Amino acid sequence: MKEQPSRLVALWCWYHGGAFRGYQSQPQGPTVQDTLIAGLRAAGLSRNPVPSGRTDLGVHARMQVLGMRVVEDVAPEDVAARLNAVLPKDVGIACSRAAPRKFHPQWKATAKEYRYRLLLEDDAAWAPFAWRTGVDPERVREVLSLAVGTRDFFAFHDKSSTQMPRTVREVSLSREGPIADLHIVGDGFARYMVRYLVGGAVAVARGELSVELYRRALEDAAPFDGVKAPAQGLILWEVRYPDAMNPFRGVTPELPPGPPFYASVI
Repeated sequence: MKEQPSRLVALWCWYHGGAFRGYQSQPQGPTVQDTLIAGLRAAGLSRNPVPSGRTDLGVHARMQVLGMRVVEDVAPEDVAARLNAVLPKDVGIACSRAAPRKFHPQWKATAKEYRYRLLLEDDAAWAPFAWRTGVDPERVREVLSLAVGTRDFFAFHDKSSTQMPRTVREVSLSREGPIADLHIVGDGFARYMVRYLVGGAVAVARGELSVELYRRALEDAAPFDGVKAPAQGLILWEVRYPDAMNPFRGVTPELPPGPPFYASVI
């Protein structure tokens, strides 16, 4: 196929993380990255995507944003259909759009929203995608709200991540059916940071950890026996961009219904 002038295309990618060993390519697969690259080749596309960031083993993504150059004679809006025709059932492209000039999925992002999903009652459909804690989710939200602000969160992330200030902007709670979602919005997150924040908050709600120790771990990076919430409940929900740089502004994505995403809320 003759190469055309390259165009920058943004992809809204979703995946069910239980099938993968994280996003990033590694010797022990399968990974989302390797699956996408194999799909691109099968679809006749020669360039590789750049993600907004990585997710770890078992973590889901409702909105992972990818940027890539397309040199083939394929319209940006048609890239999604081409890929979806060859991708496995646990990963897909909700939509593809021409990206603004100088768009970069990671460096142009202004915030990310993660959601951690708590299961409030036994439910076979949702059990693989949530954490059945047996605690009041409002109490978990109350404790988790202590994390709002700018700090290095050193006690709450894997030490392989750079120690640097990070900002949690907002913590909130929503419910639908048997699910309670903890919404955590921030400028950026270190490895395992959301899982340690949620796991510690659940431990406080259970009476296994004092709120004073949780607070000191936040404010002074005081070491504590942190609890890492299971990966199955964590979803990269949204990557946010300024309006002028947002390739998905006004777009309604085509997401699979039911677990691990809501049927009624996008």
